Amino acid sequence: MRHRIYGKQLNRTSAHRTAMMRNMAAGLFEHGQIETTLPKAKAVQGFAEKLITIAKTKSLHSRRQLERKINDRNIFAWADDPQVPEERKANAIFEAPDASEIKRNRFGDLKKSPRLIEHLLQKVAPMFEGRDGGYTRIVKLDKHRLGDGSDLVLVMLVGNEDGPQIGGGVSGRRRQADKRTAFAEKLASSFGATATAEAPAEEAPVETTEAPAPETPETPETPETPETTEEA
Repeated sequence: MRHRIYGKQLNRTSAHRTAMMRNMAAGLFEHGQIETTLPKAKAVQGFAEKLITIAKTKSLHSRRQLERKINDRNIFAWADDPQVPEERKANAIFEAPDASEIKRNRFGDLKKSPRLIEHLLQKVAPMFEGRDGGYTRIVKLDKHRLGDGSDLVLVMLVGNEDGPQIGGGVSGRRRQADKRTAFAEKLASSFGATATAEAPAEEAPVETTEAPAPETPETPETPETPETTEEA
């Protein structure tokens, strides 16, 4: 009896882990990035990359494989949500569908919108044509989860990142490097201003005019004395 109970607990844990990875992979394909803890990020990274590899073949067999591995569902519920800021919608990695493609029932639930597997086949998989593996990356953030203080990271699709911290703040290393650069520029500018102030003004060259040499007076020619002839 004890073994049966223990086996049921293991099955529940495995089912919970599988459901968690499916939901996280669906969020990654819909938004292009998700924020989670490092252990969960490493777990979903391999699962998501396997799904992308299957989706790259674009066949009926690959579609059926995807349906067995991940739950197909309606996505882009945030596209017509008035509570989502317009800036966030404009900066989304994947373009939001038109309003005509989204319909809701009277209770506000999604009745019609793009499907996850179709989005994976048509939008996500073509991004990695000619690339063998390495479809995602994990970026550490300078944030911690409330409660247990676990380190938070970003799992994102490769090719759409803009800097090391999409959706997060500037890293501490980058902030320190920027301070050093600004301080060095400040020192260089202050040193250049001091050197310019202390440098003597260049005197304009004085044009010296050469005085004309004095003319030497011509000496008068002495008259020639007649030669005296001796009388014989």
